[in-house]
Amino acid sequence: MEESDIKPWYKQFWPWFLICIPLSSFIVGGFVVSFATDGTNTLVVDDYYKEGKAINERLGKIEEAQTLNITTQLNINNDFISVEFLSGAPQTKQALKLDFYHVTLAERDFQVLLSADANGIYRAETDTLVNGKWRLRLTPLDESWKVQKTLILPTSMAISFNP
Repeated sequence: MEESDIKPWYKQFWPWFLICIPLSSFIVGGFVVSFATDGTNTLVVDDYYKEGKAINERLGKIEEAQTLNITTQLNINNDFISVEFLSGAPQTKQALKLDFYHVTLAERDFQVLLSADANGIYRAETDTLVNGKWRLRLTPLDESWKVQKTLILPTSMAISFNP
């Protein structure tokens, strides 16, 4: 083998292959660090004691809805939402809150205020797109009771919404 047959190191395969291993580690590490520092995890709870107490309060509100025998039918058609009480309707006809909680994306959560019409059907309009899996919660303004359900929207059928 003569000296003229030997290629310089930068024209050979193995030095570049060995250089690419640590270089690719730095690139992947950069992506991992950027994903880790991208934002806060909204699914993590900081204070488990307070969360445990809040669960007991929520269970009391569900039991109150069961005691009042609240049975509703929820309709979501395009931009219109209606809730009709089949039993246990509030006597005061006060407004109701309908909370939409997206199961994974907290920034998509929103609330709708429903007001009763002359027939006792609670109605509201919304311009928010509700596609995907949602956790819905219906409460009066004083939050004395609560009815909740998890469902996949949109749906054309009426939704039975009971405690």
